[in-house]
Parts: sequence; structure tokens; C-alpha cells
Amino acid sequence: MSEVYFSNSNLLIRSMEVDDAKIIYDTYLSYGWHPSLETYDNYYKEQEENKRKVFIAEYEGKVSGLCTLVLNSTEGPWAGMGYPEIVDLTVFFHVHNKGIGNKLLDVVEREAAKVADIVYLAVGVHSGYGAAQRKYVKRGYIPDGSGVWYQGKQLEQYAPCCNDDDLLLFMSKKI
Repeated sequence: MSEVYFSNSNLLIRSMEVDDAKIIYDTYLSYGWHPSLETYDNYYKEQEENKRKVFIAEYEGKVSGLCTLVLNSTEGPWAGMGYPEIVDLTVFFHVHNKGIGNKLLDVVEREAAKVADIVYLAVGVHSGYGAAQRKYVKRGYIPDGSGVWYQGKQLEQYAPCCNDDDLLLFMSKKI
């Protein structure tokens, strides 16, 4: 049985159910992305092990987005410090600009506040993440000062990298 975190006439935010992994995978595949079904199966497994909270947004009764909260992250500048990390905020293309992303973040931040006074996230730096970068700044997230990270490591000055999905800026917010 799913836990319900938010509900109104159009939007439901609940915990992940086992069948959601395939829906997420198929949707991402339809965008021409290269998802891994194993990733979303693991999200469910980690939710059941209380390592990660997974928040599924249903808009008008259909899965329309997700966000996860890693309860004790092992990545980035706050790794192993007990701060939760927001990971994989996504709203499906056909329901953009309906407030789903902000409502997901409201719910995730509320849950994060139950375990720590700081929450953090990483955002890609290429233009495909432009809307997310703006959203996070407007919500009060600030860069941590460690510069950009690439493939899980802090990138040294003048080090070569590729402006892909692994080039990240970490940001945090006091909650």
C-alpha cells in the first residue's frame, strides 16, 4: 500500500509502487533517452530498505513524474554526513508548467526536514538543466563552493571534462 504525501483534485504524490519502474522506464525511452530499468527497480528496492524515499507524482490519475530522497548520501561534498540528497527530480514533458515539480520539492523538503536541517542536490550545468537551475535558485538553494563535479569527483581547475549529464554543481538549502 502506497503512502500518500499530498493529494488534491488533480495531483497525487505517493510512494513508489513496484509497477512504476516500468512506466518511468518506458516514458524516458519514448523521449529518446537511454534509461536503465534496473535504476528504477533499485529505487523501489531502496525505498523498501528505507535507504531512499521515492515520490511519484500522478497528474489526473497517471504517473507524471518523480523525485527521490537519499536519506544518507554517499556522493558529493556532504557524503556520509547524514544529510539527505534530492536525486532525480523529473516531470514528464506532457505535464510541464502545472506546478508538479514545485509540489514534489515541497513534499521532499518536508520529508528531508524530518531527518536533518540541510538538504542538498546536484544539478547538471549544461543548458538542458537550465529550468532546473533556475527553479533551485528561486527555492533558496545555493552552490556549496566546491565548484563542479564530474563523474563523481570534484573537478580540479583546468581538468578536462565533457559537458554531459555527469558534470554537476552541488547546492544546498537550510530547511
